[in-house]
Amino acid sequence: MNRVIPGLALAACWLLLLLKGSSLLFAAVLVPGLAIGMYEYGKMSLAEESVVRCVLLAVLAVLPLCFQIVYPRLGVDDGFVLAFLLLAFWTLATYREGFDSYGFLARGTFGLVWIGFMGAHLYLIRSLADGNAWLLILTGITAGSDSGAYYVGRALGRHKLSSRISPKKTIEGAVGGIISGMAVAALLAFLLLNTPPWGFVLFAAAILGMIGICGDLTESVVKRATGTKDSGTILGGHGGILDRADSILFAAPVLYYLLLVFFQAAPL
Repeated sequence: MNRVIPGLALAACWLLLLLKGSSLLFAAVLVPGLAIGMYEYGKMSLAEESVVRCVLLAVLAVLPLCFQIVYPRLGVDDGFVLAFLLLAFWTLATYREGFDSYGFLARGTFGLVWIGFMGAHLYLIRSLADGNAWLLILTGITAGSDSGAYYVGRALGRHKLSSRISPKKTIEGAVGGIISGMAVAALLAFLLLNTPPWGFVLFAAAILGMIGICGDLTESVVKRATGTKDSGTILGGHGGILDRADSILFAAPVLYYLLLVFFQAAPL
């Protein structure tokens, strides 16, 4: 129950936010969400963690999103460049012998890309026509793929997908997860879109399912390298923000650019 109740509450809040929440409310939720995720990443990844460095990374991570909200003509790209430059300046200003400054800069930059830059694309999707519907479809794909991979893997899994990174994941589970993600995407597209582009929905669902697996394995690499079980405890039995958002953070920019390429979607 310590996983079921928080999971249902989280899903209900996310659903209400997308169906009833304004763009401003979505931003007000996403900004602290990304900041907490980056703070969790800092606690996991920094060899000599400190509250100051983790808070610094959390602040820098939200700059791409804040630029998109406040200065949309500049957008996430300029916000990311500024965040990286500030991280580099901080590294130079605090350089000292005995501290792995290069490791801090490299790991911090990866966090800025993964959480700050890629996470800001959730807001970019929200700004498109039918953005809420596509965000729900994206959520359904990642959640459906995760659940499908788990159950199919338990029932039919025989061949390891990546035994050194995540020994429990199987090829059969991955295939089952992708198929279940496609099924959920089709159902949500039928419910949420007036004229669903079925070919695109199924194609995108398959691609995003594979990208989501990549995101999940990437967090597993970070956890293995840092000896971490969960990214945090804020979600109770579900761990931290990153434990729930690893796949969707990878998939969000892919969906955004697929929508731009196939439909030349314009922001509202």
